[in-house]
Amino acid sequence: MAIEAENKQVDINTLCGEFLKYNTIPGHLYDKYQVKRGLRNADGTGVLAGMTTICNVHGYVVNEGEREPIDGKLIYRGIDLRDIVDACVREGRFGFEETVYLLLFGKLPDRKTLQKFTEILAQSRELPDNFTEDMIIKAPSPNVMNKMARGVLALYSYDPEAENRDIQTEMRKSIQLIARMPTMMVNAYQVKRRHYDNESMFFHPLNREESVAESILSTLRNDRQYTQEEARLLDLCLILHAEHGGGNNSTFSCRVLTSSGTDAYSAYAAAIGSLKGPRHGGANIKVMQMLDAIKAGVEHWDDDQEVADFLAKLLRGEAGDKSGLIYGIGHAVYTKSDPRAVLLKANAEKLALGTEYEAEFRLLESVERLAPQVFAQIKGDSKVLCANVDLYSGMVYKMLGIPQDLYTPLFAVSRMAGWCAHRMEEIINGKRIMRPAYKAIAKPQGYVPLDER
Repeated sequence: MAIEAENKQVDINTLCGEFLKYNTIPGHLYDKYQVKRGLRNADGTGVLAGMTTICNVHGYVVNEGEREPIDGKLIYRGIDLRDIVDACVREGRFGFEETVYLLLFGKLPDRKTLQKFTEILAQSRELPDNFTEDMIIKAPSPNVMNKMARGVLALYSYDPEAENRDIQTEMRKSIQLIARMPTMMVNAYQVKRRHYDNESMFFHPLNREESVAESILSTLRNDRQYTQEEARLLDLCLILHAEHGGGNNSTFSCRVLTSSGTDAYSAYAAAIGSLKGPRHGGANIKVMQMLDAIKAGVEHWDDDQEVADFLAKLLRGEAGDKSGLIYGIGHAVYTKSDPRAVLLKANAEKLALGTEYEAEFRLLESVERLAPQVFAQIKGDSKVLCANVDLYSGMVYKMLGIPQDLYTPLFAVSRMAGWCAHRMEEIINGKRIMRPAYKAIAKPQGYVPLDER
């Protein structure tokens, strides 16, 4: 068997060598034909691909053709994210449900409407009869994001109107999916624990009186216990991750699939698959793995030079996962600051002070402060860099006792609200399948008969 496996590996290596020989595109051709990699312009701005009323991600201004860095703003339906968060904190209430309503409908609900909408979400959390048994317990996955994508696809079979795309049916699907995602996430994680980690799994009954954030903590923890401070911090995370414009990779994926006319479940499953990637939603796990590498490789965490030297190793691909990346630093749009990172950092600091996590938090602060300088030295690039939301979100989840398996799934639970809003906007306004052009550079060649090759 070992020899057979070795021969198969040799065959694969040979085939991959053939593939690379005929499929590698020289880098200079992208400049020659003005092909915009990653749908980015030469100055780093995004290629304009559509319009939206849902969200504005504002990270720079263009002055006489030059990008000028500014403090970032995230605007939901015309309202600054900070104002939403400040109001919820000031009034001592949960805000994710209100944020979902705002994103879906385009306006803030009054008290009565918000109460009714919150009740509808709570009533919709239950998965279909036998769904957990048949689709999750009988088909466990070591990766919760993978299970959630498969679960969303499986919901198609439980929906007699799965192919109906009228706005009433799409709204019903949206509300159900937003409500069911936390349940699916927690159940998938419990099964993963039992099947892959040899630990006990718990399926607690849902409590309709709890907010989304409270319900997640209640069903996730064995003893169902949580503090209001913990629940409100998780609620903040859900608000911050709920939406980020039509151009982010997962939302764009959802809109692209929607433009083809496919069903809602296929479009949302594709968005989950996109968010799973470490260059997108999976980055918060990478930050914590990077932090572990820094902790192991730096003897004195409060020594700036020692930390900077290790960051240089990360950038040179000599440490960490050898990717050459400092995770949690830099963003496609934000320049001077990411408002989500600013809000999370402030709350993470409150939670960390005087605890076992304070030293790790200070180390992340050092990474935020030193990484731009190290990047400029190693790369010779004066690009303005800031911490993005991933630098501190993983730390917050860790302090909340949430396992790494759920860092990115929690992102998906929250972002479903934005995906739903964008899908419906695309259905109403898109009207055309998205079909960008690719430059073909293959040289003409004749067909050679098999015996003459």
